[in-house]
Amino acid sequence: MEATRPGDVGDGKIFVFPVEKIYRIRTGEEDKATVTPVK
Repeated sequence: MEATRPGDVGDGKIFVFPVEKIYRIRTGEEDKATVTPVK
């Protein structure tokens, strides 16, 4: 998290809200298929 704090207005805030639908415009994928797993 150190790298995410450049000292700008809004630092230290995380917005959490429900996501109804996800689209990957480039491929036309929808929902879970659009999320790339992070190892």
